[in-house]
Amino acid sequence: MEFNEKLQELRKSRSMTQEELAEALFVSRTAISKWEQGRGYPSLDSLKEISRFFSVSIDDLICSEEIISAAADEKKECMDKYISLICNTLDIFLVLLLFLPVFGNGTDSPASVSLYAITGISAWIKIVFAALIGVAVLNGICGAIIFHFGKPVWNRHRFVTGMVLSIACAAVFILTRQPYAGIVCLAILVVKGLLIGKGKSLL
Repeated sequence: MEFNEKLQELRKSRSMTQEELAEALFVSRTAISKWEQGRGYPSLDSLKEISRFFSVSIDDLICSEEIISAAADEKKECMDKYISLICNTLDIFLVLLLFLPVFGNGTDSPASVSLYAITGISAWIKIVFAALIGVAVLNGICGAIIFHFGKPVWNRHRFVTGMVLSIACAAVFILTRQPYAGIVCLAILVVKGLLIGKGKSLL
């Protein structure tokens, strides 16, 4: 008998609903539903809680192959969370571009200035810069909020949006001859690309 079948059987033997079991184990009802449908395994901590709650050994609950699979799932989930946290932080980090002197001021001054101090470019380009940075930072903040809700699908969408915004920022800054700001955005894009290589499940 597979773990999902054993969990259903144990729950029904106590005449409990999925909501009641979720409350007893301090997990979401969605998690119980997923486990009972065989779409994943609980974390090792959750397995211990299930074992304690039903007074059965972990060996009775799950076979060694399933334990290995559960450990792999937990490791992958931790990696995804770690990558998501870094990407959210990088997006929020872009707020510094509003204040750091990384923008060229055209022919008005050879020195780099902050976004607010630019006078040598047209107003609409300055607005585009501020809008791109603002949307990217907002995306990072939304990602940080979503991170705490534990919604992987939402997080994937936000992650893709973050990649698109990083590409857009880098492209706009390079095309408008703002090399320092462009380099910052390219560096963030490269870091995100490397992280994708480690956690392919995010996309």
